[in-house]
Amino acid sequence: MQIRTPAVAGMFYPKETDELKRAIHDCFLHHFGPGKNPPVENNEEILGVISPHAGYMYSGPIASNSFYHISSQKPELVIIIGPNHWGIGCNVAVMKEGQWQTPLGNVEVDTESSIKLNEISKMVELDFFSHTKDHSLEVQVPMLQEIYSHKFKILPIILIDQGYKAAKEIGKALARIAKTKKTIIIGSSDFTHYEENSFAYKQDKLLIEPILDLDVDRFYSVLQENQISACGYGAIASTMVACKELGASKGTLLKYATSGDVAGNKSSVVGYASIAFS
Repeated sequence: MQIRTPAVAGMFYPKETDELKRAIHDCFLHHFGPGKNPPVENNEEILGVISPHAGYMYSGPIASNSFYHISSQKPELVIIIGPNHWGIGCNVAVMKEGQWQTPLGNVEVDTESSIKLNEISKMVELDFFSHTKDHSLEVQVPMLQEIYSHKFKILPIILIDQGYKAAKEIGKALARIAKTKKTIIIGSSDFTHYEENSFAYKQDKLLIEPILDLDVDRFYSVLQENQISACGYGAIASTMVACKELGASKGTLLKYATSGDVAGNKSSVVGYASIAFS
């Protein structure tokens, strides 16, 4: 069996089990987090979320808002889609089989859904190597393990090709998978990179507006016209397309903040948003 071992444990999040659990707990109670531990009290059905993927010390509190809002659901499958920062492997890759290892234990990859996704869209290739080094999917998994006590499987998809055509095709394919079992979709992305804090706010506000309206065409227009440096734009767009296909009518901004807001240096920041689709 293939085991996808942690690539960024000890860097993006603690590698010791107890310390990692404490770090996640602190994210939920942080003033940029929901301010309380999961599970969420209301039972609103959320089809998907956007979650950031920097180190927990920077984006963890913002990310915890997304995880808090899906914490009362009991998905059989969690689809996680994010950008391939290393540019290695396939243009669009899903891990076919095996387990994803974190300091909190192992989560099984949904082989049936991986094969089906590859059959629906030949754009999606079955590949393990593409997943070996990147953090965009990895940092989401311990959060999921901490909010869910039931057994669930994951469908990890990593993107080099984040273009409009790919996002539309992948999003529609993901919706077909999601219709076969109880599913949550997580689109992993940070927003503006390495700009001054107030400029990051301005840029990201422009990009978040079409996301909340589930308007993929306008999303790509705003992205390109304003040269916004959101690293996982294709993951965001694919999640929007899939959730709209599944019946989502709106996005809700749960929390936005920057690394400067969290850590203090506002001269060069990265923007983070948690968004829920329902």
